[in-house]
Amino acid sequence: MIDLKDLRDNPDKYRDGAKKKNMGVDIDAVLALDGKHRQAQVEFDRLKAEQNLLSQKIGKAKDPAERETIKQQAAAMKPRLKELEDAGRETRVQLDQLLWSIPQPPDADVPVGRDATDNVVVRHWGEPRTFDFKPLSHIEIGKKLGLMDFEAGAKIAGSRSYFLKAGGAELHWAVIRLALDMMTREKGFTLLSVPVMVRDNAMRGTGFFPAGREQAYRVGETTEEGDEVRFLTGTAEVALTAYAAPETDSVTLTEADLPLKLTAASTCFRREAGTYGKDTAGLYRVHQFDKVEQVVICRNDIEESKKWHAEMLGYSEELLKRLNLPHRVIQCCTGDIGVKNASMLDVETWMPSRFDGKNPASGYGETHSASRLYEFQARRLNLRYKDKDGKTRFCHTLNNTVVASPRILIPIIENYQNADGSVTVPEALRGYIGRETL
Repeated sequence: MIDLKDLRDNPDKYRDGAKKKNMGVDIDAVLALDGKHRQAQVEFDRLKAEQNLLSQKIGKAKDPAERETIKQQAAAMKPRLKELEDAGRETRVQLDQLLWSIPQPPDADVPVGRDATDNVVVRHWGEPRTFDFKPLSHIEIGKKLGLMDFEAGAKIAGSRSYFLKAGGAELHWAVIRLALDMMTREKGFTLLSVPVMVRDNAMRGTGFFPAGREQAYRVGETTEEGDEVRFLTGTAEVALTAYAAPETDSVTLTEADLPLKLTAASTCFRREAGTYGKDTAGLYRVHQFDKVEQVVICRNDIEESKKWHAEMLGYSEELLKRLNLPHRVIQCCTGDIGVKNASMLDVETWMPSRFDGKNPASGYGETHSASRLYEFQARRLNLRYKDKDGKTRFCHTLNNTVVASPRILIPIIENYQNADGSVTVPEALRGYIGRETL
């Protein structure tokens, strides 16, 4: 959620931000409703003060007639006070609904663009492999080696479902374990086992609702309402970020507690709404997957956030380098960074089966995404800390994928395939699997 005071002081900042993100938000309507709400509050406060003053006079009045007159004056104010209170409550609800929909303005260094086609390549690492035989797709390799079963997945769970079998399942858990070991033993992150079924307020607080609700699976009975309603998460970011949020209006963190460096491996669920007919075959776009996520909650400092953003992205790149997988880093444009992000960088990994034989860019597929959000999530979650001077401030939050599987299995299997049909296990994973080939 954005800062309402900042919106009042700098409305053009938010008009421009929404325009750059291609989001239709009526900032003038928000400001008008805010003005109406504040005006009603001023009148309510004035009448309440007058009523309190009359109450004091009642206690001091010695003449019964005078006392009765004052009581009647105070009582006459009650209907108007009730009217103002109800109107203020209703206006506040309407205002909050509009505020939830206002996107965070993109940072100045984010390129302006309409969609992913306007994203900018920042850097490349590694050279795509040149094969001396006709390479197969991960689907073909998986079937030949018995690493995966898409037919059984569709039979049991419907489209975009799968079974990982034998070496395929081993490869999946090996790369998850590599990512967890790297983040906890080397990078100093705290490992959490997190719930993947959360309440609406956790999804809303982390910025996945209201925009993005169509991507989430709702669970439970249709008769459930309010806090009973729960959803399956598409990332451990939801639980990791909401974990530190207080239950009440209290401030539980101090500057000395920060940064919080949290990581988790969790099963994730996405409806993939709006992707009908796109990447329907194979492991690229599925409804259920496992992901190791990293979240940092730090001080309210823009430069510190930018530093963490680069460092967290570097962890993902380091993992891919250990796996010796060619990849590139993409700075996402304003039209592709979503409602909550001030900036987002993606990592795309080389997948031979996606290469069209002409355009090198066609061979890269997204495997990671790193975002900085400043106060956006913290305001929604009331996630605050006391700085060294005792001032209460909202935290900054960041998140990034360490690895997501089975998507990462695509470049591993395809880049490490051999002419005899086998797949070489990346050296970084051999200690987890116990052999050199599948």
